Amino acid sequence: MPEGDSVYRTAWELRRALAGKVLSIADLRVPAHATADLVGREVLDVASRGKHLLTRIEGGLTLHTHLRMEGRWRVFRAGEPWTGGARHQIRAVLGNAERTAVGYQLGVVELLPTEAEARAVGHLGPDLLGADWDETEALRRLGAAPARGIGEALLDQRNLAGIGNVYANELCFLAGVSPWTPVAEVGELPRVVRAARHLLVLNKLRHGHVTTGDPARDRQHWVYGRAQRPCRRCGAPVSTARLGTPPQDRVVFWCPRCQPGPTPGASRGASRPGRGLRPA
Repeated sequence: MPEGDSVYRTAWELRRALAGKVLSIADLRVPAHATADLVGREVLDVASRGKHLLTRIEGGLTLHTHLRMEGRWRVFRAGEPWTGGARHQIRAVLGNAERTAVGYQLGVVELLPTEAEARAVGHLGPDLLGADWDETEALRRLGAAPARGIGEALLDQRNLAGIGNVYANELCFLAGVSPWTPVAEVGELPRVVRAARHLLVLNKLRHGHVTTGDPARDRQHWVYGRAQRPCRRCGAPVSTARLGTPPQDRVVFWCPRCQPGPTPGASRGASRPGRGLRPA
């Protein structure tokens, strides 16, 4: 599932292509909305909310889409061949005289009244990339379940919206704690949350989810995707395991030496408080 910065960038690309222009093409290829007629309406805005996309259309309508694991939007010049995937994977097409946006394998395609957007995104916590970002509320939500592991807590979009598996792994490394460390035992939790926002803001208009400060290939991350390879900080092999309950579980990466705390199968007494956030 994409990180919040990737969804923000997709919204930015769609906004540049569609906002302020009248739809000459509008095709929603899902049964519930296959007969919707949006041609002739102006696209007013495209916004991201966590990992959700909200395309607001003249007449009080919002097209709510979610990429889930495989989804993607691609923007093409008018008349340009659509090369983003197989035609049978297309779930939505929105276009004007200049650009055409094509949504492939979208996990959610829902047309709803703009005034009812809360039905789709009202459950989300504060958006790390939102203009209304609220650090105090995010910390309150994280702290409401102090015994929960920090890895799962960061991934829960009801706490704060926008963190995916890459950032959850990298933030645990920067905080010096294993992903299973209880929230209550994470030292300097506000700094962890501020680091999350800082990283997403830095990466919101570029690819790679860079957390090390080095955008070069294979230098972008501290531990994510580095199973059994040397930790960039101490040289110990990076470990990997599953976090969470299937089918919602995720693969996680951590350095047992740099990130003390509980691990799968370890006793609860193995936990030690985090050592605070290390600079990226």
